[in-house]
Amino acid sequence: MQKISDLLQKFPRWAALGAGALSAYGFAPWGLWPLTLVCFALLIHLVTKAQNAKRAFMLGWLFGVGHFAFGNQWIAVAFTFQAAMPIWLGYIAVLGLALYLAVYPALATCGAWLLSNPPRLWGGGARAARDGGGAAADAASDFTPPPPPSAVPLPEPGRNFLPLIFAFAGLWIITEWLRSWVFTGYVWNPLSVVTLSIPYLSQPATALGTYGLSGLMLLFVGMILKFVTLWTSASGVERGDGARTGYFLGGLILLALAAVAITGRSSNDQSAPDRASVAVTIAQPNISQADKYAPGYDAINFAKLAMNSRPLPDQGARLIFWPEAAIPDYLEEGYPYRYYQGQPGESAFGARARLTMLMGDGDVLVTGANRLVIEKGQLVAARNSVSAMDANGNILGHYDKAHLVPYGEYLPLPWLLRPLGLARLVPGDLDFWPGPGPQTMTVNLNGKPVKIGIQICYEMIFSGQVTDRKNRPDFIFNPSNDAWFGTIGPPQHLAQARLRAIEEGLPVVRATPTGMSAVIDANGRIIKSLPLGTSGRIDAVVPQAKAPTLFARFGNILPLGFAGLLIACALLPLARRARSR
Repeated sequence: MQKISDLLQKFPRWAALGAGALSAYGFAPWGLWPLTLVCFALLIHLVTKAQNAKRAFMLGWLFGVGHFAFGNQWIAVAFTFQAAMPIWLGYIAVLGLALYLAVYPALATCGAWLLSNPPRLWGGGARAARDGGGAAADAASDFTPPPPPSAVPLPEPGRNFLPLIFAFAGLWIITEWLRSWVFTGYVWNPLSVVTLSIPYLSQPATALGTYGLSGLMLLFVGMILKFVTLWTSASGVERGDGARTGYFLGGLILLALAAVAITGRSSNDQSAPDRASVAVTIAQPNISQADKYAPGYDAINFAKLAMNSRPLPDQGARLIFWPEAAIPDYLEEGYPYRYYQGQPGESAFGARARLTMLMGDGDVLVTGANRLVIEKGQLVAARNSVSAMDANGNILGHYDKAHLVPYGEYLPLPWLLRPLGLARLVPGDLDFWPGPGPQTMTVNLNGKPVKIGIQICYEMIFSGQVTDRKNRPDFIFNPSNDAWFGTIGPPQHLAQARLRAIEEGLPVVRATPTGMSAVIDANGRIIKSLPLGTSGRIDAVVPQAKAPTLFARFGNILPLGFAGLLIACALLPLARRARSR
């Protein structure tokens, strides 16, 4: 063990970079979750040995560069479908994104080091005079001014191990949450996704959400690393340093969260009252992104959607789900005629009539379809939407995507980036406009209302932002165009949809053009799915929704509160030690 530690200390930067890269392989599709935990343990070990906050920041940043560069490599695939930009630009985009995202783990490691080494942060040194019985002259003659903060010796590296663990776990929660909204947010592959490979370990997300579960994982890793350190140490026992307090707090937290996992599992077995069964058909046509906009492929795509959507013998009324941007036709009336040219009947009515031919009595089609924003007769923007239509061709409602993808659906700073040769990944020069946010669409099926929460593609990764809490849906529909993402992105996207199901206590229905379409229950389990690169259909009954979870009621207030508790636990042993001096 000591030899390994010495080797790591000889090459700490390379060790951090390599550990970050390897940690990405705990996520889908690889699922090597023990490797991820070992890599994070390695990062914690390196930070405990750091001599200053700057070194701790650099170690966290290098770890993040490796982690995000390998975990987001699927982004480069999207550039192969964009003729306006060279393919090699995709790899530069992945690296550039990794350089930015790495700042968040760097902030966590730097902050944890500072909080666990208070002499550097708070100045340390002198204790205030408490003895008021002596003469003033004697007090003055015996007074020795405290040394400046820069002269206060730092504790031995690794001495404040337990406070660092608590602080790191708490700050990691905060940085993942920050990553979900800073610069519009990008929170792909939070650490907690790896828990889906471990039965029941993902259930604390019912209370703590995705980000809180990430902090719990780091607390677990840190505690295991602490025990391993004790077993392999020369003395076998750590004395001082607030160890007893730390073990007590850590044990209490882990026991409490084990109880949350158990109770969360059992509470998730409680179905929401008065929920009628809902039959669904999910169509997956398997049209690649390279072919989607090619001449003539519109007809082929529709033929495959139709083949996988028609009612089966003796099949009753159902919801039919199609993927994001499944059809190019405009289904709404009121656009200038030129926008309907080329679609069936050269009208919105003709486009809807073609769809009704695929539907049985009482069916409702819910499909991805773009909408236009016309102002004063001029096209100014588009909306990435989902439209619902009954078997008579009546539009029942729309949902407009609210969380748009930068560079995918709109180009930030176009005045700067377009001259540099950058473009959106989605064909065309028109930017998409965002919708108002999470909404619940209500449709009638067999005379009974069905409440559908809708999150289009990328929106599904944002924990705590997927449902309208004032109008809780029966399930979430997640149409996506994962054909952009190669073979790595789709299983990662599916994994994050499973976490949303656990958090909210709601089933999830996914429809994608090339995979992975799926029906997910409220415990995050995949009930039915279609693999990548296949054309097919899923006929199923939507699993029962569960009673609202704690997270469904309170959202990210709970993980942020948990983060505050962990940071308080980090400071408590240090404050206790300061009082004893």
